[in-house]
Amino acid sequence: MGTIILVRHGENDWSKKNKLAGRLPGVHLNETGHRQAHGVAQRLAALPLKAVYSSPITRCAETASYIADIHSLSIQYVDEVGEVEYGEWEGKKIKKLAKLPAWRAVQYFPSRTRFPNGEALREVQFRAVQAIEEIAARHEEELVAVVSHADIIRLVLAHYLGIHIDLFQRLVISPASASVLTLGADGMVRVLRVNDDGPLHPPKSPGDDATGKKKGRKSKTGRKQDEPLPGQDGESADGANVVPSADGTTTADSQHLLPADAPDEEE
Repeated sequence: MGTIILVRHGENDWSKKNKLAGRLPGVHLNETGHRQAHGVAQRLAALPLKAVYSSPITRCAETASYIADIHSLSIQYVDEVGEVEYGEWEGKKIKKLAKLPAWRAVQYFPSRTRFPNGEALREVQFRAVQAIEEIAARHEEELVAVVSHADIIRLVLAHYLGIHIDLFQRLVISPASASVLTLGADGMVRVLRVNDDGPLHPPKSPGDDATGKKKGRKSKTGRKQDEPLPGQDGESADGANVVPSADGTTTADSQHLLPADAPDEEE
């Protein structure tokens, strides 16, 4: 079963300008974004990454370079996990876009929405999921990172979580956050983390505790005394091995790209 870590790029100045950057070239990480990218690379440093994939958009490439460098890997660019093509909306101020009649459709009916001379979000979801499936097939039993954009990651996670595309904006993906999913060759899917910006740790071997020692003796209930209950850190409800939880709580402080009240600018 392959494990894919979906990483959002770091912050850039377009968020301050409240503009929709889209696929415009030359949108770089700002100082905070570089710190965030360095931080997520450090969090992934202990993991046995076998490959780093990225959207070719500048802000993703810059974020991916931190991860690739620390693992001595090259970046493999994948157009299909690139930013949404916003067409005529690209580069425009969010305030002006929010006044357009089409804005309501983007908010409430994304499954039927196409950006003017751009993509439909249902098409974006399809191409992104196809790319993730191809990467997963290429890396069975391996761990890889894919650096992309908030809307792309939201659409991918919505697909694997069984969430209708009209509700995908309920998912929050913060800058430089990591979301983790495993895809089995037999079709099994496990979403292990969503929007995590805390420490990450390698998966534990079956039967080992966090220190690498064998788990303790069984209690009167038949469960080993230091074994986590199903669904807690270390093991899922069906016994599948999972990545242990972060030391802190997951934050959800990023802006959304296209919610009615505070759309994100530069997914």
